[in-house]
Amino acid sequence: MNGNVISIAPEESASLAARLLNRYNVGALPVCGAGQILRGILTDRDIVMRCIAADGDPEHTPVKEIMTRNVATVLPEDDVRNAARLMASKQVRRLPVVENGKLVGMLSLGDMAKSQMFDMEASKALSEISANIKRR
Repeated sequence: MNGNVISIAPEESASLAARLLNRYNVGALPVCGAGQILRGILTDRDIVMRCIAADGDPEHTPVKEIMTRNVATVLPEDDVRNAARLMASKQVRRLPVVENGKLVGMLSLGDMAKSQMFDMEASKALSEISANIKRR
């Protein structure tokens, strides 16, 4: 888990979100309200598909209008193998780590792949995610 997470508020613009994604070289931003309470998640793909491709103006589109709600999450004490299975079943590469509804970190397939203990779980999850994408 990475505990150094860059997040964005729901009222911020899609344009700011895109700049943060680029600056920090990440593919997703947790969307948090007051007290770091997780409200959703925003990916680079969300910005493209739900804003730009829909003829929206990223400078004037609030993140809350294009974010994904009802995000799959894990707890800090959850087993990494279960997290990998959740990623595969939900077709996601990142999971916010929450405690009492509050964002405390992010777990990514990349984090898992870097750990030799869990590189096989990451590989299997990515394989399942990729296989399901091809079927769409």
